Amino acid sequence: MKIPSIACGLLAAVLCTTLVPPADAERGRNDEFRKPLVIGHRGAPGYLPAHTLEGYALAIELGVDFIEPDLVATKDGHLIARHEPNMINTTDVASRPEFAGRRRVAVVDGVPEEGFFASDFTLAEIKRLRAVQDFAERPQLFNGKFEVPTLEEVIKLAKRKSEEKGRTIGIYPETKHPTYHKSIGLPLEKRLLSILAGAGWNHRGAPVIIQSFEQSNLKELRKMTTVRLVQLVDANDINPDGSLDFTAPFDRPFDWTVSGNPQLTARTFGFFATDEGLREIKTYADGIGPWKRYIVSSVPAGLPGPGAASRKLLPPTNLIERAHKAGLLVHTWTFRNEQRRLVSDYGGDPINEYLQFYRLGIDGVFSDFAETAVIARILFELERNPDGGRCLTGDRDGPRRHQPECPVTGN
Repeated sequence: MKIPSIACGLLAAVLCTTLVPPADAERGRNDEFRKPLVIGHRGAPGYLPAHTLEGYALAIELGVDFIEPDLVATKDGHLIARHEPNMINTTDVASRPEFAGRRRVAVVDGVPEEGFFASDFTLAEIKRLRAVQDFAERPQLFNGKFEVPTLEEVIKLAKRKSEEKGRTIGIYPETKHPTYHKSIGLPLEKRLLSILAGAGWNHRGAPVIIQSFEQSNLKELRKMTTVRLVQLVDANDINPDGSLDFTAPFDRPFDWTVSGNPQLTARTFGFFATDEGLREIKTYADGIGPWKRYIVSSVPAGLPGPGAASRKLLPPTNLIERAHKAGLLVHTWTFRNEQRRLVSDYGGDPINEYLQFYRLGIDGVFSDFAETAVIARILFELERNPDGGRCLTGDRDGPRRHQPECPVTGN
């Protein structure tokens, strides 16, 4: 089965409203978010440049529950949606002669980078830039067409679309490189919470989840907000035996690296996947966001390829089960449709990857191709509960047996 097209995605977005109960954050009904949650990773970057209002809106049309803005700070202290402080690969800044003098080398998390950094630009200047697709194999026809949005604009979009669709669309912001931002006098934490407060979304019932790869950042946020927090867990690569490689700079949270604390500098990200690490996360966060290879890894298999298609899967770990036992949600990343990113066991069909993770009990997935995640979720729900087909077809008066009341829907 292959269902990669936008047309199928739009169909999935319509179908999912028959199975997904609408959230209502304003009335405090978001204590338990939809499971498994579908998060539009950077919007809908499988089709449009990442972190644009148009990309987020497309992800919503394709059925996501949350949209994910990565946050960096401008020179004048605004929070904008970019994947990294360096904008050279995600905007057309390098082709703008008026900004040629802004090109420089900066050290971000201990790594020198050459490019154009958001902290050297005012918001007014950034609004003159346009987003570009940073995956060479993805559509380039929309390069240079869409603005770089602020967090306030992303929230307004989510609220507007929530009203239009009759279901709450949440935001899942990531604080990018918070230690770096503090080092240049542009800390992210209070800025983020101030914007959430201004939107009426700095409370436990808000449709907001904040994520970070750094621990001290999340601990600081926990002291200031009841919004849900998720500890991201990275690694550099996969070793030949399927274990995870922790080569710098993806060895540990950067705040640990610069902490001077021998206990922290002796750890890697892998600590978070231990029972001790999970218990520690529970003291300040609500969930864990591990790279999916912490849950299902792979090894070389000598197959023709391309990329991950030359590999085979290892048996799943018990990380989801142990995290749930510790009282943590588990949201994993990133799911993509390209053949070179699908391990051979999935037979070239991205839906099979989602179904594996859904069956393992994952609470949420970050996807570049939201419609595929949504279609897989519908199939998973039908697999678990065949009577769910009555909700899908609109036959709400038939026998439900163990099926709960079909949700009221909207689109």
